[in-house]
Amino acid sequence: MTTIPIKGFLETSFVDWGDKITSLIFLPGCNFRCPYCHNPELVLDPNSLQSMELDAILEHLKKYKGWIEGICITGGEPTIHKALPDMIRYIREKSGLMIKLDTNGTNPEMLRVLIDEKLIDAVSMDVKAPLDDIRYCRAAGAVVAVGDIKKSIDILRNSGLVVEFRTTVHPKFFAKKDVSELAEQLKGVARFTLQNFNKLAETVDPALHGTEPFTEGEFEELQKIADEIIRG
Repeated sequence: MTTIPIKGFLETSFVDWGDKITSLIFLPGCNFRCPYCHNPELVLDPNSLQSMELDAILEHLKKYKGWIEGICITGGEPTIHKALPDMIRYIREKSGLMIKLDTNGTNPEMLRVLIDEKLIDAVSMDVKAPLDDIRYCRAAGAVVAVGDIKKSIDILRNSGLVVEFRTTVHPKFFAKKDVSELAEQLKGVARFTLQNFNKLAETVDPALHGTEPFTEGEFEELQKIADEIIRG
């Protein structure tokens, strides 16, 4: 099997896939440099992190058969690795567990392969900003082909999978009008969730570490705006 370095493993999560109990596998590297990203080592210096063996992880999970319901593959950005489909096939063959993918949506072709070959059961796609070049590139910290982001949204919208679209909001990058505009662009999806910036986490842009997020009241208002638009 062609393997991908695994740079992190979380045995048990209760929050990454609805009410399912999941394990998380973290893959290295990313094609974005989102300033507020809270996995800076995975993105900027993955070689500094110790690699873990996939077989060892799967062997370990055998002890939790009937308890762990699925594996969430996250990063970084998993779809930058060409061997991702082979890796998922291997995990399915060896564990029989369901698979959820976290992605930034920059590789619609790989998403289509994973869906067509029934390799994944659920997807969380991070949508960084309203779908125009300037704001998207600013939020992603990189040059982004927004057309690919739109393709991925359409593929997932029509996939029949359990799909969540989510956006991290920080006052420097998001205002009410931005949330409203993005929610309008995502109309027709089943779920659109906002995540408030975590000021305690390390960030890709050190200048954002410790900066104030939206207050609880402000954040609740933003999520209410998004919910009302998505529900129509």
